[in-house]
Amino acid sequence: MKYATRPGNMAMNHQSSDARLREALEGSGQRFTEQRAAVYHYLVGTNVHPTADEVLFGVRAELPSISLATVYKSLETLVGCGLAVKLTYADASARYDGRTDPHHHARCLACGSVTDLPGEIPEQEFEALRREAGSFTVVGYRLELSGYCSRCASAGAGTSLPV
Repeated sequence: MKYATRPGNMAMNHQSSDARLREALEGSGQRFTEQRAAVYHYLVGTNVHPTADEVLFGVRAELPSISLATVYKSLETLVGCGLAVKLTYADASARYDGRTDPHHHARCLACGSVTDLPGEIPEQEFEALRREAGSFTVVGYRLELSGYCSRCASAGAGTSLPV
């Protein structure tokens, strides 16, 4: 299985991404390891939102002996350091996103793929939502569109959103 690379991220070479990784790990009391670096390089170098199994498959090209447990631990460490985002779903599945800048997602209900969508809610609209929330303290948001990717839609996977 081949994964697409994220445009512009190839400019972030291993040396500069390692520096960012070291700083974030040290800031949270963690240590830099070859395995964590390989997982981080994979996440920031792809435009898909892989599962831990998919990360394992991708990282094994660089580190053939890495285990799934190490991948899971590395992913959770990256999430804890703020270098990745864990996207969780009602079916208990999880995907990981190496992009931490503001953006939205589109998730295919048939194949489970998640893709990035540019943009964020304008500040004035976000403030209006905060006011509407009343006594609920809003600290952030996540916007995800659900539907069918072009591949699944053309295969007849679905034509309308579930209720």
